[in-house]
Amino acid sequence: YQLENHRIYYGNIKDGEEVVDECIVLIMKGPHSYTKEDVVEIDCHGGVTVVYKVLNLVLKNGARAAEPGEFTKRAFLNGRIDLSQAEAVMDLIDSKNEMARKNSMTQLKGGLSDKIKQLREEIIYQIAFIESALDDPEHYSLDGFPEKLLEEDKKWITIAKEMLDSYDNGRIIAEGIRTCIVGKPNAGKSSFLNALLGEERAIVTDIAGTTRDTLEESVTIDGITLNIVDTAGIRDTEDKVESIGVERAKKEIESADLILFLMDTSVQISEEDIEILQRIRDKKKIILLNKSDKATEESGFEQSALKEYISEETPVISISAKYGDGIDNFIMELKNMMFHGRIDVNQEVYITNARHKDALAKTYESLECVERSIEAGMPEDFFTIDLMNAYEKLGLIIGESVEEDLVNEIFSKFCTGK
Repeated sequence: YQLENHRIYYGNIKDGEEVVDECIVLIMKGPHSYTKEDVVEIDCHGGVTVVYKVLNLVLKNGARAAEPGEFTKRAFLNGRIDLSQAEAVMDLIDSKNEMARKNSMTQLKGGLSDKIKQLREEIIYQIAFIESALDDPEHYSLDGFPEKLLEEDKKWITIAKEMLDSYDNGRIIAEGIRTCIVGKPNAGKSSFLNALLGEERAIVTDIAGTTRDTLEESVTIDGITLNIVDTAGIRDTEDKVESIGVERAKKEIESADLILFLMDTSVQISEEDIEILQRIRDKKKIILLNKSDKATEESGFEQSALKEYISEETPVISISAKYGDGIDNFIMELKNMMFHGRIDVNQEVYITNARHKDALAKTYESLECVERSIEAGMPEDFFTIDLMNAYEKLGLIIGESVEEDLVNEIFSKFCTGK
């Protein structure tokens, strides 16, 4: 009989005369479904055996297993969502923290799409006007047009630049901050890692050189994910195993987004400390003066000596990794440093996708070419070339102008059933 749309029906699933399970079935008729197609959703009891049996019955009666990302791909191809929203689905599934989840939801709801569509509408309007004026100069005048276009173009450049600049924060939100903990042996690096993780993950002893290899962990603090690499203490050593760890530590410094340099304030600043300071001079860093519980005037540690190797903006924080003192101050400085003191995923769209960044970069270049052409007094038909390039590059983000191979590549990264 005729089933009503968006109604839940109760019944039994049967294999011949055998009742396999009692279940409920949800009917969603297109276009009022996720893919804008007719969809039937079966909600059966959990458990491997029951689900396996029901699934096999469905396949036996003519259905086939969905390909990775096929439901979201169909939603895109049928026009329910655009490509940036489809990619936001994957970002939402993979989100590592609350900030990443909120940013993904903002994009899924069309936050990025709306910005891109508005830009494209304004650009194509100007292209159409130029083309009309060139074809029909009697009805459309270009007098004073370059000046008006320049004003619009500068506005577009600003918007594109703001979105491009959001990528660094967006990548940090989505992927986390690649953070490297460095210091000389026995400075308290492993104790600090354990303090952040809230568990005894790294071995802590009074013996210098306990950590001989890199140790990687991920921790989320106040919505910020730190992908932490705890490294071997940097020093000259004849121990072959430890020396390999030291070399790995030096490589990790080069690839890190953020360096956390732990210094032992219970002793004087050493040549090893100076070597590390020189190595991280140009890196984004936070100096952590550890063992504040042991620091005394007799220890000989002189904080003023650091001024030669760090800028005034470099945070210097006293902590006790052993007792957890100063960790709150560290978290506050971390947020100020990585997000310039402000981040609001409820109000802004952060670019997290490298493909989007590349398209925006090319858009920005094309819009700058328009600006230079106007200022050089070039003919109006020169403007349309670069304006159309910008229009097409923006279209790549939302899938208005995209090749089939790229679509297949994007959705192949999804998990089955999404």
